[in-house]
Amino acid sequence: MSQPNDPPPQGEGPNPWVKQLMIWGGIFLALLLVVTMFSNAGQSGGAAIRYSDFRAAVAEGEVQDVQMGAELITGTLKNGETFSTVPVPNDVEITKLMEDNGVRFTGKQREGQNVLLFILLNSLPFILILGIAFFALRQMQKGGGGGAMGFGKSKAKMLTERSGRVTFDDVAGIDEAREELQEIVEFLRDPQRFSKLGGQIPKGALLVGSPGTGKTLLARAIAGEAGVPFFTISGSDFVEMFVGVGASRVRDMFEQAKKNAPCIVFIDEIDAVGRSRGHGLGNSNDEREQTLNQLLVEMDGFEANEGIIIIAATNRPDVLDPALLRPGRFDRQVVVPIPDIDGREKILGVHMKKVPLAPDVNPRVIARGTPGFSGADLANLVNEAALLAARRNKRLVAMQEFEDAKDKVMMGAERRSMVMTDDEKKMTAYHEAGHAIVSVHEEASDPIHKATIIPRGRALGMVMRLPERDSYSYHRDKMHANLSVAMGGRVAEEIIFGHDKVSSGASSDIQYATSLARNMVTQWGMSDKLGPLQYEEQSEGYLGMGAAQRTFRSGSTNELIDNEIKSLVEGAHARATDILKTHEDQLHLLAQALLEYETLTGEEINSLLENGRIDRPDAPRGGLSTPAPVRGSAIPKAGKRFGGKPDEAPQGA
Repeated sequence: MSQPNDPPPQGEGPNPWVKQLMIWGGIFLALLLVVTMFSNAGQSGGAAIRYSDFRAAVAEGEVQDVQMGAELITGTLKNGETFSTVPVPNDVEITKLMEDNGVRFTGKQREGQNVLLFILLNSLPFILILGIAFFALRQMQKGGGGGAMGFGKSKAKMLTERSGRVTFDDVAGIDEAREELQEIVEFLRDPQRFSKLGGQIPKGALLVGSPGTGKTLLARAIAGEAGVPFFTISGSDFVEMFVGVGASRVRDMFEQAKKNAPCIVFIDEIDAVGRSRGHGLGNSNDEREQTLNQLLVEMDGFEANEGIIIIAATNRPDVLDPALLRPGRFDRQVVVPIPDIDGREKILGVHMKKVPLAPDVNPRVIARGTPGFSGADLANLVNEAALLAARRNKRLVAMQEFEDAKDKVMMGAERRSMVMTDDEKKMTAYHEAGHAIVSVHEEASDPIHKATIIPRGRALGMVMRLPERDSYSYHRDKMHANLSVAMGGRVAEEIIFGHDKVSSGASSDIQYATSLARNMVTQWGMSDKLGPLQYEEQSEGYLGMGAAQRTFRSGSTNELIDNEIKSLVEGAHARATDILKTHEDQLHLLAQALLEYETLTGEEINSLLENGRIDRPDAPRGGLSTPAPVRGSAIPKAGKRFGGKPDEAPQGA
């Protein structure tokens, strides 16, 4: 920590506030001088008249008194008005004329002028012109592309420790990627260790991963660990509307890097400039392709750039140009994956260091309940929990805040102000109960985490399921179970309220089921009639993300695909109908509980279906009152089939 008497760090300029104050002070002084100059020029001593009119007024006896100056004559008429006029040189008769007409006149001494003020007033225009010229020249010479003529300058910024030093201790959950990059840091620290065995420093490393997995954080950690100059720039900073500017910026960036070698250059979102060439229409991509060509040459051309390591990050590796990915340019492609449960626990530990935690907080439990969360998602989760604790006036962040924050992140914020009628609440309760009952009785389905009929986000209610462990692939039985669960809400409405009272609440369920069935048929080869063939492929995406694109196929094949998709969804509908009709008593019981409590956890749902009650402090004594069935039939006791083996899937499912 610096002391008050320590000298300012070398290379730092003046305080920005002082600089701004000096600029505004100069502007105020210039305005003051201009006003003074014009006010002095305007002090003429009355209405200006011609000298001939002045002589005529004297001759007619209209002038009362006059003050004679070398450069200005001022006076007063007999009617009280003042006047001024400029004298004519060598007019010696004017004094005799005034004597003859009884005009009182006196001489006026020349006013002494401040020499400094005189110089400032006369040199002000030249000072302004020189100031504007100096400012323009400074802008033209300014580096980093910020000047008026600096289009071709690189916008790369050197990252220093003052910007917030990050090390590998701040990176958790992606150990394999960290180890790959740790070797680059060790090479920069001790190149002799590798070169004596014939190893060469890698030219570049490409960080590939989904958004939020920590690619930029890894790059900052390399900068903090390596102890060498670290330049950072975005891929979009190269491309401008002027042709040739991007290539010029690439050349300038490598010139700066050569002066500071060995160093690291980090290019974020390199897909903005590194897309495959030859896909543009006309000349629309000439500027981007010229920039990419220059980048390829600088990375591995005739003139090698020793000591410069390029690290780039992208979540779209499929759109990058093949020439950019070959060895010699990007020698390593480091995949930064979504963290597993151990990685999520470590990431939570890093972010929880900044938060005062209550004793009941268990990062392992939170990590188990957040499958698929990236590092950015987990950081957001911890931040939301801290905000909730502050809103509730707590000094420590407890487990309850983390659970509420997780529900908010995963399901959306509660909309308790939304007014719903009793019929709409009942419809929502049975809809969500239908999803839950089918999920409970589908053996391959994920366990229920929480069910709620409180509107969240764009949904009126929700049943959230979480896997017991991280899954990297899905089996056929689980896909069929997910189809049945998706149809459970629609089927519950049909059974309880009748065919004519089915609502539009199942639109997202139908969309999900149709999309899943289409992928099963066209991409994953899970149709016996169509076989293990791919009929659609993902276009421009990473790890399965992106829009599906049809390959060329015949009309009969398209018809067969549509029939198979319909068969899968209808089979799931029939399967859900069979489960809910068999366990209609549980459907009524769970719907009544949702109407009573609005939100139930998975453990509470299991307890309700097994014991007929919920172990909660606010639960009514004697358990829930069993509602009268909407369809008018008696409700039998919960059957023994709960927890047993589900029925065989209907034909076609």
